[in-house]
Amino acid sequence: MVVRVATDERPFETPSSDESGLGRSDSPSADTEPEAALVVPPDGGWGWVVVFASFMCNFIVDGIIMTSGGALADAIKSDFKVSESQVALVNSLAAGFYLFVGPFVSALANKYGFRVVTIVGSFISSAAFALSFYATSIEYLHIIYGVLGGIGLCMIYMPAVLTVGFYFEKWRAVATGLALCGSGVGIFAMDPITNALRDNFGWRYTMLAQAGMLLLCIVFGALFRPIKPVRVTLADQTEEEDTARRHEEAVEKLNSMLKLHSKLDSGISMPPEMRFTNKVSPHTWMGVANNTRYPTAEEVFRGSNSHISNSHIRRSSANAGAIKNTLSNKPMFIDVPVAERDEQEDSNSNIDNTEPLIGSTVKVQIPTKTQPQHNSRRSHADLIARPLYRDDIFFAASLTRLPQYTSRTSLGYHLAVTHVPTKEDAQEETSGKCRVCPESVRRALATLLDVSLFKSPTFVVLALSGFFTMLGFFVPYVYVRKRASAFLSADACDWLVRSIGLSNTFGRILCGFVTSMPKVSPLWVNNIAISAGGIACMVSGLCFLVSFQIGFCVIFGLAVACFASLRSILVVEYIGLENLTNCFGLFLLFQGLGALLGAPIAGFIVEATGSLNKSFIVAGAFLLLSAVMCYPVDVISRWEKSRNKSNTSPKV
Repeated sequence: MVVRVATDERPFETPSSDESGLGRSDSPSADTEPEAALVVPPDGGWGWVVVFASFMCNFIVDGIIMTSGGALADAIKSDFKVSESQVALVNSLAAGFYLFVGPFVSALANKYGFRVVTIVGSFISSAAFALSFYATSIEYLHIIYGVLGGIGLCMIYMPAVLTVGFYFEKWRAVATGLALCGSGVGIFAMDPITNALRDNFGWRYTMLAQAGMLLLCIVFGALFRPIKPVRVTLADQTEEEDTARRHEEAVEKLNSMLKLHSKLDSGISMPPEMRFTNKVSPHTWMGVANNTRYPTAEEVFRGSNSHISNSHIRRSSANAGAIKNTLSNKPMFIDVPVAERDEQEDSNSNIDNTEPLIGSTVKVQIPTKTQPQHNSRRSHADLIARPLYRDDIFFAASLTRLPQYTSRTSLGYHLAVTHVPTKEDAQEETSGKCRVCPESVRRALATLLDVSLFKSPTFVVLALSGFFTMLGFFVPYVYVRKRASAFLSADACDWLVRSIGLSNTFGRILCGFVTSMPKVSPLWVNNIAISAGGIACMVSGLCFLVSFQIGFCVIFGLAVACFASLRSILVVEYIGLENLTNCFGLFLLFQGLGALLGAPIAGFIVEATGSLNKSFIVAGAFLLLSAVMCYPVDVISRWEKSRNKSNTSPKV
């Protein structure tokens, strides 16, 4: 037998229902063979265009969110004669829903793709900002600008963040860092633009201009071209015999260039009833189980091998470098031998094929437009590649931090982190019927909002820490210029928010560099940065020299950059890669709630005490509390893992 990996020379187009080859059977048997769809990142090419588009989306969205609260608040307050907390709620609602609906937007992107969701979000947010021009009350702005605008902004933000990781493997950390730098650059650039529009045209026309800017995200969203997945199947050995001679030279050349590592782990067992079905936990609230309860592509192939070979399973070697190398080339066939060895020294060593695991070769097939893919035998493991069916979709750092990546080849890693769609999911895809809540959406929501995580003390601590961080997150953006205006010149005040943007950009780059060092703990980088940001916020009112205030803004910008950059790394390190998507969905809810409440609480404190300094002290205390809560995370995580291990170990 051979494993066939097939793809198309047009790797960035979405297959139509006719050409996607979605086939399935009702149940597995010895006569049916598994197949799965894998997204193999091109690690370049059009991916850099996607990085630029994501950068611009972050530039516009975060630039508007982070600068409008402070720049437009006084004008809106004067126009409607409302309190500080009421006007603060306008931007905080937008910021809160911008995060709060993240799980639901991600679920939509799982079904309809990053491009469609971004374009729809651009229309919604632009319409909301344009309609705000006609506001007749503060409550009108709460609903239209805050709620509707926040939802539209989230529909731009979430796809822009997630799509970059879909395109990159080796360069993921660099690509993601460049894309997210759009946030800091956007704050720096949009602050003077927003101030100039407000001073010359008023807050209403400023919102109208922002609506026009958001329409540009339609263009950038259109650049999020979906990657067509490769097809992994088992093929007959007769096909191998027919093509062996033709591929002999290609094998020799590949073996001289590609290093074979230790590969697909062998000790995987999957309950038979879970291998090819969508068994549902009785405790799930969406009617389907969360993603971790479905088999990965690796488990599907491993489970299907029992009827092929009776020999004991050992580690095999496979290399996906050939797949990515051939994606941009003309149609061809390549056979890469699979060695059944416990160790593979280097690419020039002799390859032992005496006891194949699932076959003797990995076949890479790249058909032309006129050359149809012949897949007469199908199992129900269909060829849909959903973004949120990957365990690492929210991981923004270098994949070399993941043991799942370093212990396998590229292809082995993608097989291990990609969960297969269900039969019902494939049928909904090909039927063309409109469903209120398709299975791909329900399964994504069940994963993103997995309440069973509240049983984990480590998760609870990290979630509450994110909530308290966001309570203090927006206060400096909204009030730092207003507080300093009584002591500093207008030009000096203008540089305060821009300093946060610049240091945020530098902080994301620095954070990625520091955490790439193997001996540096990302937890302590996070704790030190957030603690410093909280303390700086609390003491920022002691002196109003320009250098002191800009120094505070720089420290705060570095702190929030570390918070944003390290969340996924902390989850993977202390909770596990398989729970990353589950954790991030709930994290977005906690952070959205914190963003929603932070600025209004500060506004209420200003009204009650008449002091802006008090609001900064409270915001700094929230930040410091969030950091202190994370100090014992390492101890809590080790205790939790020890407890879980003792609970699952067999009793003698």
